[in-house]
Amino acid sequence: MAIEAELKAIVRDPESVLAALEKTVGPGRVEVYQDTYYDDPAGSLMDADRELRIRTVHGPDSTRTVLTYKGARVDEKSGSKPEFETRLDDPDAAHAIFRGLGYIARITFEKRCRNYNLTADGRLVLATLVRVPEIDGTYLEVETAVVDETELPAALAVVRGVLHELGIGDGDLTAELYTDAVAAVRR
Repeated sequence: MAIEAELKAIVRDPESVLAALEKTVGPGRVEVYQDTYYDDPAGSLMDADRELRIRTVHGPDSTRTVLTYKGARVDEKSGSKPEFETRLDDPDAAHAIFRGLGYIARITFEKRCRNYNLTADGRLVLATLVRVPEIDGTYLEVETAVVDETELPAALAVVRGVLHELGIGDGDLTAELYTDAVAAVRR
């Protein structure tokens, strides 16, 4: 099992965070994510804090699609979840399979991302600046993978350190899901 040790923050000064990332890591990878979250008609996955998603990533030179399942949070404060992901060769077939199994697309939305791969305290870390056109603000997601829950506190300390180096304080952290924020705007 892999756990995504992640913290997400509201970015108050996107230009300075972008400048700091570009200076320390180099140019970010600009990508647009098209996310579709599936659930059964009763909503049992989302009700149990689980996610089933097909994400198509459009980059400047390529497009790829991944299937992701996230289990319920193992750390309520950070929102860190077990995550299983695999690449899809035929996204249309995957969407058709889900629909054929009775799943429905609960919500679909776009994320505009700038990704930065870095190493902090010996850990591979992904920092992503995010804008979701339907909701206000810019967000910064910083994550690293851990094998099990015993590694989570140390990994989250590394993630928090990266955020602090970029001028993001603990008061800017949020556990709100994009799916919830987009759904609230659409209501």
